[in-house]
Amino acid sequence: MTHDQNTQQSPTSSLLEIFLIFLRLGLTSFGGPIAHLGYFREEFVEKRKWLDDHNYSDLVALCQFLPGPASSQVGIAVGLMRGGALGALASWLGFTLPSAIAMVAFALFMQQTDSNGSWIHGLKVVAVAVVAQAIWGMGKTLCPDRNRATIAVIAATFLMVFPSVFGQVAVILTGGLIGWLWLSSSTNIPNSQLHVPLTGTMGAICLLLFFALLIALPALAHSGPYWLKLVDGFYRSGALVFGGGHVVLPLIQAEVVPTGWVSNDAFIAGYGAAQAVPGPLFTFSAY
Repeated sequence: MTHDQNTQQSPTSSLLEIFLIFLRLGLTSFGGPIAHLGYFREEFVEKRKWLDDHNYSDLVALCQFLPGPASSQVGIAVGLMRGGALGALASWLGFTLPSAIAMVAFALFMQQTDSNGSWIHGLKVVAVAVVAQAIWGMGKTLCPDRNRATIAVIAATFLMVFPSVFGQVAVILTGGLIGWLWLSSSTNIPNSQLHVPLTGTMGAICLLLFFALLIALPALAHSGPYWLKLVDGFYRSGALVFGGGHVVLPLIQAEVVPTGWVSNDAFIAGYGAAQAVPGPLFTFSAY
């Protein structure tokens, strides 16, 4: 994007406008992360012209490279570019709040009902089917050739033998190194610039804070209060998730089921319910 384009598309939207747009998306965006990115493109590229296709493609690529929920990150970035830091907060609240409230309400309902009921069993079946479909879809997209399929099989085998957070980090780093050295991309991604109303210093501070919390929280939570253990568990889950919302399932399960915070049956039932609400899948953590 040129300087003149940046000037024309500078953040001019009110916080209320940003919040209401994303609230509508949060109430109507069914279908998971890939569908969310389609809704965002229709809203912000085709309808409102806040971004062009090249900018949007770059933004999606960047958010898919980063850990955490890609669709939520794209929404936060759009809010940031239109309304600064408060715009990012408004977009995050609007898109996330509806499904988070729905999942909290379902959790409260689950406390008052029989977790072995037939309808709960139906949710578990739905969850298994959704996870299987997500794995199949990601496999076809991310492993389209023999080289990448081989890496995926080796990575899955390693994680079955060493099912730990450190094992997951090792697989991510090793896979990235192998991909960088072994695989070459034949796709030419358009080169454009994204206007972000934050300084490089602020970006560096945020990056340092990200790693500081990732290192400090486990040490503090080891002998700290219960709420700090919750913060640590969910922060690490979000910080180590690459590949979309469904990938968070094993990380959150490893944090909340072995510790006894949530039974495995209740966990699977909640994940099934998360498929029935709009908005980001990561609001399953609210449950």
